[in-house]
Amino acid sequence: MFKRDVKSLGDVIAQCLRHDGLETPLLERRLVESWGKVAGRVVEKFTGEKFVRNQTLFVKILNPALRADLSMMRERFVNNLNVEVGAKVITDIKFY
Repeated sequence: MFKRDVKSLGDVIAQCLRHDGLETPLLERRLVESWGKVAGRVVEKFTGEKFVRNQTLFVKILNPALRADLSMMRERFVNNLNVEVGAKVITDIKFY
């Protein structure tokens, strides 16, 4: 009788992504996609481009007053976005 190491399909896929170096870009993509859900519809309307570089999320906000308000809530957004993705992907947010 053979001894088999049974793994779930999700574990095998995660292991393959980690081995190929694709896990971090995938998590970054999920984080950018979840910005609208975490920030809300109103903020999403005034949001331009979004990208992640060096564990920092850069978000272009089109309204200066909203940009000032959001900069005061940076830590809350960082925590909520990381929880939404399920991993610690970013450590800071820069609004420009």
